[in-house]
Amino acid sequence: MSASTTEKHVFQAEIQQLLDLVVHSLYTDKDIFLRELISNASDSMEKVRHLEGTEKNFKDAGDDLQITLEMDKEAKTVTLTDRGVGMTHDELVENLGTIAHSGTKAFLEQMKEGGGSPAGLIGQFGVGFYSAFMVADKVEVFSRSWKEGAQNLRWESDGKTGYEIEEVDELPRGAKIVLHLNEASEDFAEEFKVKSLIERYSNFVGFPIMLDGKRVNEVEALWLKNKSAVSEEEYKAFYQFACKGFDEPAYRLHFAADAPIAINSLIFAPSENPEKIGFGKVDGGVALYCKKVLIDAEPKGLLPEWLRFVKGVVDSADLPLNISRETMQDSALVQKLNAVISKRIIKMFEKEANSDPEKYRKFYAAFERFFKEGIATDFANKDALAKLLRFESSMTDAGEVCSLTDYAGRTKDGQDKIYYLVGQNRDQIESGPYVEAFKARGLEVIYFMDAVDEYVVDSLGEFDGKKLVSIRHAGAELEDLDSDGDALSEEDVTVLCEFLQTELGDGVTKVSSGKRLVNSPVIALVPEDGMSPQVRQMMKAMDENFKDVVKVELEINPRHPLVKKLSEVRESQPDVAKLVAAQLLDNALISAGLLDDARETITRMNSLMEKAMS
Repeated sequence: MSASTTEKHVFQAEIQQLLDLVVHSLYTDKDIFLRELISNASDSMEKVRHLEGTEKNFKDAGDDLQITLEMDKEAKTVTLTDRGVGMTHDELVENLGTIAHSGTKAFLEQMKEGGGSPAGLIGQFGVGFYSAFMVADKVEVFSRSWKEGAQNLRWESDGKTGYEIEEVDELPRGAKIVLHLNEASEDFAEEFKVKSLIERYSNFVGFPIMLDGKRVNEVEALWLKNKSAVSEEEYKAFYQFACKGFDEPAYRLHFAADAPIAINSLIFAPSENPEKIGFGKVDGGVALYCKKVLIDAEPKGLLPEWLRFVKGVVDSADLPLNISRETMQDSALVQKLNAVISKRIIKMFEKEANSDPEKYRKFYAAFERFFKEGIATDFANKDALAKLLRFESSMTDAGEVCSLTDYAGRTKDGQDKIYYLVGQNRDQIESGPYVEAFKARGLEVIYFMDAVDEYVVDSLGEFDGKKLVSIRHAGAELEDLDSDGDALSEEDVTVLCEFLQTELGDGVTKVSSGKRLVNSPVIALVPEDGMSPQVRQMMKAMDENFKDVVKVELEINPRHPLVKKLSEVRESQPDVAKLVAAQLLDNALISAGLLDDARETITRMNSLMEKAMS
């Protein structure tokens, strides 16, 4: 082909389909055209690096490998130049004017018949280049291949009907792409606009990106480096710059994996929880990259919702390179990433908690709601997340915490349950009648003191094969315990229980003598399928018209002086006995957090005090 000869080519029908699809359907944000072109340039120069190591007579070896961008506001052009492998005449035809991939052609035919989706084109070579026509009404490509005797060529197209190829004067190896911007895209000729796109999408590309003689991408992709080659200062700077962290990271996870999917990741857990200090619900802070090129700054589905507090980068070379950047949340590969990275992060927290419990205790105090949300919403990881929970118990000092693993290790032989109680604070829990029987038997009780804990334990159900059981509910069976003091006879107990059942009516479902009480006279137990005080309070807060008829089982302590005295006066002072019976129930409901209206209680107390003084 002589220098004066210009070849004219008509696009294949499939290419016209593809161009229309790219420009009007596949990409929802035309900003990404620059990301695609820089990604292609970077890939081309990676091939140069490979050839330098494998081809002994490689021409121009040692050239500066960089990407250069120039804007001309008057001419309304953007020019991108790389020193990659370039293209021969046949490669220009094949890559930019022909669909040589039978799979792509078959897919387009399927789409034409209405049976395909744009995501099916994921990863097909050259598709990203066509995004240039989203912003340009003419594109020129000047290119010379690295191969011996390669021609100096110019390819030109309006992206509609076809293209031209001609020989031009001497060119350096690589490619120069000139975009003649359409009227709606003239702002891309502004330097600040192009710089912002580079910083957003291509900041970590492994080759210098030069704009107006200055390098734009100066931050290294630390996630691709060996951990031993990165200093603490570099990690901190990356977290604060690339992850926009305003604090210092509490923990980090830097790992690489090849199976089941290639991953390079650097993830940080912050030390401050913005949701806890009033910033509202935060968005996900882990960005998704493919070969150092940004796919999505806030990818949906990359991590479970409860992990939205972590920040960092996930880079996978296995991800498709082009159109998939618009539809990554639908990718099965992203689901694999979700599973692998979630498990890695949980393992990291478990390891850190074991190596420095005090540091983890402080971190957990700030971020516990996220872990609890995970247990309630992330079925695949809830058992692993349960190991990260921390709480006080009847065997820890006030302010000291332990884990479910600690609890399981302290259980008695044959104990197949983990006992817990939800309350407002430790003093309130321990001042009530519920814990005393378990303490007396040496059985540990977990103290949950967060409003959401009821949902957490309901979602968890069990741990280490042991069922989680609320000691507020009826049905928690205990062994007999030798107690001090004489108890009422079985006959007296039966009569007293019948009396209380009659006097208290619908307020109780059952009255019996139980094994739970040591120092308290009575206790109110919520039926196993009943609503706990915490759930009732939350329901009332959400619905001012919410009403719940409280019905409890009442257990009496046959050794308690008050119960024995009530048995004595039941017939001799029936009026007093009726007042005491009602007051014992109200006292039990108050201890259980189930008394909504205390007006009648106060009136009754006044009557009892009056009788006592007379």
